[in-house]
Amino acid sequence: MTVAVDDDLWSAIGDPTRRRMLDLLLADGEGTATSLSEHLPVTRQAVAKHLGVLDRAGLVHVTPAGREMRYRVDDAQFARAVAQLAAVGTAWDARLRRIKRIAEAIQRTQDQTNQDKTKE
Repeated sequence: MTVAVDDDLWSAIGDPTRRRMLDLLLADGEGTATSLSEHLPVTRQAVAKHLGVLDRAGLVHVTPAGREMRYRVDDAQFARAVAQLAAVGTAWDARLRRIKRIAEAIQRTQDQTNQDKTKE
């Protein structure tokens, strides 16, 4: 079972600071590098760089507003990321169920072998 994953998209959301930024943007609707930096343990310049990564991945839209840029989450791209995550989760659930069945079969074989040895 193979799940198509957009590596650039996952690389962008792989960073915890960028995930927190997405959380803030989703909660507030939009934000600037300055407003986001007030809620994060990084500088405004670092926030701007992180926003650039999110922008290149298509996760945010940027709109000029005076001297600052306003960022808003791209709903379609974010929904695509969520769908990919759900698909990956489903694939791993199936893998884990298979591993469990194999482990149970091995355990049954070992139990049967041990019972046979005690009967001898």
